[in-house]
Amino acid sequence: MLEIQIFNYSKVFSNKLIGTFRMVLQKVVEENHVEVTETLIDDNNAIIKTSLCVEVRYQATDGKVGSWDDGDFLGDESLQEEEKDSQETDGLLPGSRPSSRPPGERSFRRAGRSVFSAMKLGKNRPHKEDPQRQDEPAVLEMEDLDHLAIRLGDGLDPDSVSLASVTALTTNVSNKRSKPDIKMEPSAGRPMDYQVSITVIEARQLVGLNMDPVVCVEVGDDKKYTSMKESTNCPYYNEYFVFDFHVSPDIMFDKIIKISVIHSKNLLRSGTLVGSFKMDVGTVYTQPEHQFYHKWAILSDPDDISAGLKGYVKCDVAVVGKGDNIKTPHKANETEEDDIEGNLLLPEGVPAERQWARFYVKIYRAEGLPRMNTSLMANVKKAFIGENKDLVDPYVQVFFAGQKGKTSVQKSSYEPLWNEQVIFTDLFPPLCKRMKVQIRDSDKVNDVAIGTHFIDLRKISNDGDRGFLPTLGPAWVNMYGSTRNYTLLDEHQDLNEGLGEGVSFRARLMLALAVEILDTSNPELTSSTEVQVEQATPVSESCTGKMEEFFLFGAFLEASMIDRKNGDKPVTFEVTIGNYGNEVDGLSRPQRPRPRKEPGDEEEVDLIQNSSDDEGDDGGDLASVSSTPPMRPQITDRNYFHLPYLERKPCIYIKSWWPDQRRRLYNANIMDHIADKLEEGLNDVQEMIKTEKSYPERRLRGVLEELSCGCHRFLSLADKDQGHSSCTRLDRERLKSCMRELESMGQQARSLRAQVKRHTVRDKLRLCQNFLQKLRFLADEPQHSIPDVFVWMMSSNKRVAYARVPSKDLLFSIVEEELGKDCAKVKTLFLKLPGKRGFGSAGWTVQAKLELYLWLGLSKQRKDFLCGLPCGFEEVKAAQGLGLHSFPPISLVYTKKQAFQLRAHMYQARSLFAADSSGLSDPFARVFFINQSQCTEVLNETLCPTWDQMLVFDNLELYGEAQELRDDPPIIVIEIYDQDSMGKADFMGRTFAKPLVKMADEAYCPPRFPPQLEYYQIYRGNATAGDLLAAFELLQIGPAGKADLPPINGPVDVDRGPIMPVPVGIRPVLSKYRVEVLFWGLRDLKRVNLAQVDRPRVDIECAGKGVQSSLIHNYKKNPNFNTLVKWFEVDLPENELLHPPLNIRVVDCRAFGRYTLVGSHAVSSLRRFIYRPPDGSAPSWNSTGEVVVSMEPEVPIKKLETMVKLDATSDAIIKVDVAEEEKEKEKKKKRKKKKGTAEEPEEEEPDESMLDWWSKYFASIDTMKEQLRQQEVSGIDVEDKEEMDSSEGLKGPMKGKEKARAAKEEKKKRTQGPGPGPGPGQGSEAPEKKKPKIDELKVYPKELESEFDNFEDWLHTFNLLRGKTGDDEDGSTEEERTVGRFKGSLCVYKVPLPEDVSREAGYDPTYGMFQGIPSNDPINVLVRIYVVRATDLHPADINGKADPYIAIRLGKTDIRDKENYISKQLNPVFGKSFDIEASFPMESMLTVAVYDWDLVGTDDLIGETKIDLENRFYSKHRATCGIAHTYSIHGYNIWRDPMKPSQILTRLCKEGKVDGPHFGPPGRVKVANHVFTGPSEIEDENGQRKPTDEHVALSALRHWEDIPRVGCRLVPEHVETRPLLNPDKPGIEQGRLELWVDMFPMDMPAPGTPLDISPRKPKKYELRVIVWNTDEVVLEDDDFFTGEKSSDIFVRGWLKGQQEDKQDTDVHYHSLTGEGNFNWRYLFPFDYLAAEEKIVISKKESMFSWDETEYKIPARLTLQIWDADHFSADDFLGAIELDLNRFPRGAKTAKQCTMEMATGEVDVPLVSIFKQKRVKGWWPLLARNENDEFELTGKVEAELHLLTAEEAEKNPVGLARNEPDPLEKPNRPDTAFVWFLNPLKSIKYLICTRYKWLIIKIVLALLGLLLLALFLYSLPGYMVKKLLGA
Repeated sequence: MLEIQIFNYSKVFSNKLIGTFRMVLQKVVEENHVEVTETLIDDNNAIIKTSLCVEVRYQATDGKVGSWDDGDFLGDESLQEEEKDSQETDGLLPGSRPSSRPPGERSFRRAGRSVFSAMKLGKNRPHKEDPQRQDEPAVLEMEDLDHLAIRLGDGLDPDSVSLASVTALTTNVSNKRSKPDIKMEPSAGRPMDYQVSITVIEARQLVGLNMDPVVCVEVGDDKKYTSMKESTNCPYYNEYFVFDFHVSPDIMFDKIIKISVIHSKNLLRSGTLVGSFKMDVGTVYTQPEHQFYHKWAILSDPDDISAGLKGYVKCDVAVVGKGDNIKTPHKANETEEDDIEGNLLLPEGVPAERQWARFYVKIYRAEGLPRMNTSLMANVKKAFIGENKDLVDPYVQVFFAGQKGKTSVQKSSYEPLWNEQVIFTDLFPPLCKRMKVQIRDSDKVNDVAIGTHFIDLRKISNDGDRGFLPTLGPAWVNMYGSTRNYTLLDEHQDLNEGLGEGVSFRARLMLALAVEILDTSNPELTSSTEVQVEQATPVSESCTGKMEEFFLFGAFLEASMIDRKNGDKPVTFEVTIGNYGNEVDGLSRPQRPRPRKEPGDEEEVDLIQNSSDDEGDDGGDLASVSSTPPMRPQITDRNYFHLPYLERKPCIYIKSWWPDQRRRLYNANIMDHIADKLEEGLNDVQEMIKTEKSYPERRLRGVLEELSCGCHRFLSLADKDQGHSSCTRLDRERLKSCMRELESMGQQARSLRAQVKRHTVRDKLRLCQNFLQKLRFLADEPQHSIPDVFVWMMSSNKRVAYARVPSKDLLFSIVEEELGKDCAKVKTLFLKLPGKRGFGSAGWTVQAKLELYLWLGLSKQRKDFLCGLPCGFEEVKAAQGLGLHSFPPISLVYTKKQAFQLRAHMYQARSLFAADSSGLSDPFARVFFINQSQCTEVLNETLCPTWDQMLVFDNLELYGEAQELRDDPPIIVIEIYDQDSMGKADFMGRTFAKPLVKMADEAYCPPRFPPQLEYYQIYRGNATAGDLLAAFELLQIGPAGKADLPPINGPVDVDRGPIMPVPVGIRPVLSKYRVEVLFWGLRDLKRVNLAQVDRPRVDIECAGKGVQSSLIHNYKKNPNFNTLVKWFEVDLPENELLHPPLNIRVVDCRAFGRYTLVGSHAVSSLRRFIYRPPDGSAPSWNSTGEVVVSMEPEVPIKKLETMVKLDATSDAIIKVDVAEEEKEKEKKKKRKKKKGTAEEPEEEEPDESMLDWWSKYFASIDTMKEQLRQQEVSGIDVEDKEEMDSSEGLKGPMKGKEKARAAKEEKKKRTQGPGPGPGPGQGSEAPEKKKPKIDELKVYPKELESEFDNFEDWLHTFNLLRGKTGDDEDGSTEEERTVGRFKGSLCVYKVPLPEDVSREAGYDPTYGMFQGIPSNDPINVLVRIYVVRATDLHPADINGKADPYIAIRLGKTDIRDKENYISKQLNPVFGKSFDIEASFPMESMLTVAVYDWDLVGTDDLIGETKIDLENRFYSKHRATCGIAHTYSIHGYNIWRDPMKPSQILTRLCKEGKVDGPHFGPPGRVKVANHVFTGPSEIEDENGQRKPTDEHVALSALRHWEDIPRVGCRLVPEHVETRPLLNPDKPGIEQGRLELWVDMFPMDMPAPGTPLDISPRKPKKYELRVIVWNTDEVVLEDDDFFTGEKSSDIFVRGWLKGQQEDKQDTDVHYHSLTGEGNFNWRYLFPFDYLAAEEKIVISKKESMFSWDETEYKIPARLTLQIWDADHFSADDFLGAIELDLNRFPRGAKTAKQCTMEMATGEVDVPLVSIFKQKRVKGWWPLLARNENDEFELTGKVEAELHLLTAEEAEKNPVGLARNEPDPLEKPNRPDTAFVWFLNPLKSIKYLICTRYKWLIIKIVLALLGLLLLALFLYSLPGYMVKKLLGA
């Protein structure tokens, strides 16, 4: 069955079905070709008049039936006819918009445009005239056809096939015009505020012995240092640094953040670098929340890359731009031992082990440099020296990761050759995104940049598993910057530095980049990371591609909207590509040799094409014509001029030579096409969702189908010719990765398409947005080829304004998808001012609007370069080109012209920009079409003008074929201005539209006419500035003149003069609405023109009608209105989307009937205030059923899920009650615990007296963290759950918002039981983590109001804005323009209302729809503010700290808690409550500020937060005093509210007119149809049990949102976290403050005393450490005499943070075995906060400090062993750090003590000294060896004993071995004496013991030697005697 449905398409309303055509396909299969003409049938199967003609063919896949005949669908019959039909059908199909066409797809026009003709199948029709087209691929492959057939075949399931998915193939696309870009102002390059905040928390595992580390934090050029910590390898800093910048984003994100650790730095010496870590700001900014939180940075030594890591620094790094708010993860006690490897400071996907790599940037040569010297100098040189040199001395500088390297300078060369490489060494992957390559001109005075190019490393590498290292080139990159004429002070120099969009070609540079990963173990490696520059091997000329001649042609069809400043001199337009075509300053144009022709070269193809080129070339080489002849502009209107081209359109053409790298651009174009289509489709879907059209999911499916087809097409196209030699490695790798990405994207799109359901459209839309970003990223080609095309407007030889068109958009290809999107199309260009001149309001005005036709391609393909021009012209050629077919024309003369009339129906605009100081504007619209313009009337003082005016433009002459104009009319530009009484009108915004065209021979009848009003988005610069509701029609004036046009028969408005209103068929249908306004009061009105506001009044206006409030007679005394409700009736459009905004204006009535405007507010959408009477079909809630909710404190709410799913109509009573025996068990369990039979001591019930408010607070924070973690985990489950819910229809018909909220609630209930206590339900599931049962409160990580809809449940707050305040008004945030607030509400409904509403009981007609509102008379209230603590404050002092205190303002009360400031603390705990009596409404804005106390001078504001108390007070959510989790009358959880739960419940029921509460029997209460049960007794202080109803009443309150009709969530007991803001640094958070506010009306019973939340005082403890012995200590010294190893051991110990109080034992001298005996006692008194597990230290930072600073430091004991040396420094041998809360239990003997105990490699039971009190054992001591590995250097036996200060006082002991309780002297072996104190003894020892025999032997030997010597000595004498016989 084939089913075709025909719709009347509408952009705003839902599409209307006209009729349906059904046909059985049996016949087609048999006959393979059927033509049918058939009438349509409507919904009721009745026949209607419309008939449809179809031709259907069938081709079996195996080819048996039917075959395609060339001429069948693709016949050459007049395409115009087909286009006409297709236009008609397109108008009917949903999802295609004739009026605003999607950008550049030259859809299948040639092939005709009906659904089938879109498929060119099988054989291609050979073009008679075009032998080169053989390789054109079929547009749709066979399998796509199958898809289509399947889609068309399944017509019965409306969800599986959508007409949109068919139109996806034939989206109506203009083939002659491309879409103009609406945003004008360049956003890049504009400075913004940034703040980089870095917290250095601690460092660990620093390499080095006994160091004094300092951390240096550098951002860009700013350096800051932490304080120095002495002799430790794991210093703890917790210091916070902030760097403020005001620069443009480009500069900001390239700044390098460097964190380095320096050893022993002081005033005199700079210290030695231990290691550093660097990353760029951009990397941090791209992180989620723009921050790294609590991550460990790995330090490495840049000078020694063979060494491993040098330690870790734990830090938080955040980068905040204006308007970003950073959510700091909530801080609480971080007890979990830090997993360093799992929390490294690296972006996701970067491996933890980064390797060193070399980055080789090879710089080969540059071309086309501009001259950088004035010509004057050159002439002087030439005169003297007689040489004419190039006027530039270029060199290249490369910046990367904070380092820079530069090549040599090439003197005087426009085409320098370097062949050098700059080598950087850095870790890979680098954490710096971009490399900056800059050509600079060397100059004696200062070097300036010639051009800059950024290499984005993400684009030239791929980190996937099949990725590749960064690689680039050798390739040319183009550099753009300022114009090329050299001036000494170039105002656009910034552009050459790479900031902002370049306005002219500067040069191109050939470079390559390669990366080599280093093998650091290689000994030959130079280990430094200094930048090196070496020679590089030159590459051949042709490696970047074969030089080809390119041809650029342009025709100027229209030049209008020329700014009046340029209106008096002749104007000419110049087009340049590279330096070609640049007549003015393109001096150094490289003269390219023409490629020589070799026989057999492919150039012969040219000869076949009637050899036109050759003749042209030989006939005086086709010279370029790059600028239009000068012409004097004519006036259009007061602001703009136009050039009267009329029928003569000037042309330009340029020949240029570039390396042929078109393939790169083609691939980018294919991806761009896919992305453009996708973007268009997604915008459509969003529009459909926004305007609530039916079936957005169908359109989305169509879009996804299109995407997957597009991806498929890319794969087949891109793989074509990859073989050519100039293909670089990057080209190949990029192609592979693009193909992989697109393949997977196509598959994902296909699978997504199946998942798109109506309720998942929004989520899937988000996923598609990711596709879009990815496609845009992939399409950006890093290796350039052809430079961009610039169009300049010149006035008297000066460059005035420009437009830049990327060359890839203009590139021609014979394959449709590869074609540039603007190639051979008419493009509307808006010229803008260059560089900084274009910032701000100057950039909003159009300098000129061009309709320009451009074509760029190879010269040899240039034969149809005119093919896309509107038809009907004759070419005018230059003299030498006459008679040559392909010689380009210098102008075109149009012979055909058509006469038209344009009717612009300007209905209204909304949400315009406030241009006057009054906060309003006097808007009028100016409509431009071709060279005419007209204005609407000026409407005074409104931001939402309803002009309701038709502008008629007569005698419009358009050139070209009539038919083409029908499909492709020129665009209309609409500009909105603000009329000023003096001076010229201010520009307020601009938008474009395409008119709907009616030809003379068409009837003016549906479906196309009359046109429908549409919203057009108005832009002002890059910002949106409202919407315009209008329609435009362009009517051809036929031969009969205007008589044929539809008559203008609107009622000509007599009052408005000759103004014609919008005619009836177009203007919206109106009906009568009543608008009721609740006037409550005005707040915080600022002065107007220095005068205070005294008698304000509010005027409400909507669609010309309105109402005024009563006058407030004395704003000071009472700012509320005395008449609360007023109403007015107004005619509004039936269609809610067309509702005009409602304006609220506040005026101040002065004497003598004058009044001045204070401020205004526009309610842009009335939808949320529209009252829809309830429909009777909803199940009535007063049914008989009861819903029972049980509430036991121990029962986790898990059980309640059953309750939520109940339908109200069910009668069953469902008891969700806990069985009695379970309760008994619970009680027994408790008793057991009390007896102390618990297995593990950790699980004991906390003692009530020990618990305080802080226990509750910390327990709650843990719960909150747990919840956040769960949310991340269960994010996936929740989605599925929501789908389930929506199918089950939760709680009858409820609104979407509530449903989401319910789902959220559900989630909360799942993730959080009432407390972490293991109830019977939870115990089984979560046995591993048993927490003591503590009542909790709710900690909100944000402001309370953001959780409860700003408490606008019935009272809304409207911010009143002042008009503009000057020129930088865009920079100002809404807060700066706010001049006050109006409180009130609106209710809009159609009249008359259904009867039953007004007949309700107790209906008071004076209040209309606002029944049951409290009175707004002044009321006195006690406000109690509890301030808990502040976190992450912005440092205010030079030392990077602050001395914060609290200041509170409410009305006239101003409390400054100055004396209780907290010294040098950025995370102060205040723990204070303040009581203030206030009277609403005069004092309702509470300001809580944190100031920094200064000894001298005024205190600085750190930040403040404002709370609107009034909305909270009157809210139905009851935000006066949070409802606690459980009710208790004593202890830490005492009930704070003066009203008990039962009283609150009774009052709520009364106010909400709810039946109840009915208490009884005990433990049960009934409210409406809900029954709540719970405990019925309560214990008082003495343990007496009394009966009470409070528990069940509280249970009802905690489930108040389940009560039908009136239910809403009540605010629980809570702590909210509010960001602190400083008006001087708008939008940037300065810290956060945790607090809560209670309010008690004074006419009620007084509340009790405030809760005590004062910070816990640390408890004083004394830690006694006895060092008994050491063993196996490494031996350091060599003995002076004997060379034997020994050590002089002593042990040093201290508590972390108290290094200055370190204590040493005496020295055990000369230990030969590593054993030492000490019996030495250390005493460490300290203050300890048990809740936070931190030691509190107060000390002065330096001798100059005024007061002590409090530090909180983890409780860690350090023990070190040292070798004592007398003359040199002592040697450090080893250490261990014990965390006193969890450290390994000591070994019983030295033998059992191993190194693994300390490194955590074996599981040792951990103990806490605070629980065990006394611990004795052996612990290992470790140090790092040369290879950076831990080794065991000794063992120590110690005893730790912890006492509280009181116990220590009662039982004192002496330090060391002193009294009292002295330790005995150690029994040290004899060797331990000192040799020079007791020489004899030592000699005796040496001789007697060890060396006795050795000495005897030596003595004997000496005697022997002596005898021998004497013998030898006396021998000669005796010989003589003997011989002489004396």
